[in-house]
Amino acid sequence: MPVTIHDVAKAAGLSIATVSRALNNTGHAVSDEKRQLIHELAAEMGYQPNEAARSLRTDRSQIIGVIVDDITTPFTPIIIRGIQDTLKAAGYSCVILNTDWDPEVEKEAIRKLAQHSIKGIIFVETWHRQATSELGLNDKKVVFVHRLFSLPSLYSIVPDEIYGARLATQHLVDLGHQRIAYINGPMNYYASTDRLKGYQSILHEAGIAFDESLIARGDWEVRSGFEAALRLLDHPERPTALFAANDKMALGAIYAAQKLGLRIPYDLAVVGYDDTELASLVQPMITTVTLPCYEMGEAAARMLLELLAGSDDYKEEQRIRGELMIRESCGAIAPQSGRKLKPTAIQRRLTMMS
Repeated sequence: MPVTIHDVAKAAGLSIATVSRALNNTGHAVSDEKRQLIHELAAEMGYQPNEAARSLRTDRSQIIGVIVDDITTPFTPIIIRGIQDTLKAAGYSCVILNTDWDPEVEKEAIRKLAQHSIKGIIFVETWHRQATSELGLNDKKVVFVHRLFSLPSLYSIVPDEIYGARLATQHLVDLGHQRIAYINGPMNYYASTDRLKGYQSILHEAGIAFDESLIARGDWEVRSGFEAALRLLDHPERPTALFAANDKMALGAIYAAQKLGLRIPYDLAVVGYDDTELASLVQPMITTVTLPCYEMGEAAARMLLELLAGSDDYKEEQRIRGELMIRESCGAIAPQSGRKLKPTAIQRRLTMMS
C-alpha cells in the first residue's frame, strides 16, 4: 500500500493539517526546522503526493473530463486515444465517464465533473443536446467531437462526410462508371444526409443524371446492405458500381452480388466507408474512405487547449477530412494494363473543387 499523509503524520506525532502545510509549503504555522524534518521523514517513508487530489483541492487541475455514450463502439476508443495523446503532450490527463446512452446518467456525470476543478469537458459521440448553461458549465470549456445526430455547433469537431462521399463517388466515376448505386444509412444520422449530398454532387458535376431508383437505405449492418443490394441489382438497368455508406453494408452488398453470380469487381465495383478493420480482412478487400477518428480526437484536444488558453477563433464546427483507401473491390487496377488510379490525384482535384 502506498504511504499516505496520514501515515507520515502518525509517524511524526503531528496533526495531518500540520504535515500537509509542511509538505505543500503552505501557511506560516510550521517552523523551518519542523518543515525540514517532516520532509525528511516523508522521503524516508517513501511518501509520494497525490497530484490529482492536490489539484482538485487547490483548483489547479490539469484534468479534462471526457464523456462518452458507449466506449465500446468501433470509433470511440480511437478518438479517445487521439485526445489522450494530445492532452498528455500538453501536461494534461483525462477522466473518462461512460453514460450508456442514458440522459440522466449523462447529467450526473456532468454534475460531478462541474463540482470539481476539471478544466473542461470533451463530449465524444454523445447524445448531449442541452445548453451548457443549464448544467452549470458556464465556467467550463466544452468541445464536442463526432456528434452523430446534432445540429452544427460551436466548438465541434466532425468528419467531413460530404468530402468523403465525394472521394468515393469520384473514384468510381474516374473508373468509367455511369450507373452508380448508393446504399445510405438511417436518415436521422447526419452522416447519412451528408454522404448522400456528396454522392449527388459528384454525379451532378460529372453530368450523370441522378436516379432515385439507384438509392436504397440500410441500417449500417451487413444484413441491410445485403438486402438493399439485392433490390438494386434487380434493376432492369443494373448498376455497374455501388457505393455503400459504411463498410458493413458494403460487405453485405458484396455477399448479395456473389449470391447472384456476379464477380467483384469485374461485374460490380464496390466502395465502402469508415475503413473499419473488416475492410482489409475480407475477400475481396474493400476500397473505402477512412473515418479520421484519431485525427478528430487530436483536433478536439487541441481545440480545448486553445480555448483554455483564451482563444476565440472557433466560430463554426471544424471538419476533418478522411482519405480514400484503394483495395480490391473497386477494380482500380485494370486487368489489361495494370494501371492503378492514385487516390492522391482524386484528393487534389476535389480539394480544388471545394
